[in-house]
Amino acid sequence: MSASLIYDLAPIGSIVAWSDGSPRPPERHKKKLSAWQTRNSQGRLIRKEGKRGVGATSLTPCFTLHEGELGANGIIAIRIHRTFSLDSGLAFKVVERPALGSVRIFDRPGVNAELVHLAAHRQAAVEWLTRHGYPHAVLSEVTADEVAADHIEGRTAA
Repeated sequence: MSASLIYDLAPIGSIVAWSDGSPRPPERHKKKLSAWQTRNSQGRLIRKEGKRGVGATSLTPCFTLHEGELGANGIIAIRIHRTFSLDSGLAFKVVERPALGSVRIFDRPGVNAELVHLAAHRQAAVEWLTRHGYPHAVLSEVTADEVAADHIEGRTAA
């Protein structure tokens, strides 16, 4: 599916895979494999941003995926995020949607909020918040209405 359909149909918290359609190179080709993995991977959908302007420049809508983290001994040093514009030529696929009843934790209220954690239920979300410092966090439960909204005009985000 296109980046545009991911933006329109996939709920925040979904696992989304992207691909350029090329075959995976053999493990022995380290540089080719590394380049291929940049264009073929997956991550959790953490943000959708609408059309916005910066000065005289207009930026197209986009979405951001959390691909992974680098660190050691339980300390995260770097978070890897990938942002895709709606005109991306890559192919996308929703691998997994957030479960009904799970709770998304956003770093702040508003349209530019970013998903920082997806908890299995509200109690787990509250416990997670006590261990992590997000003073303006917003909790949002995945509802049956939202899951039903994945089916629009006969299309699904899978």
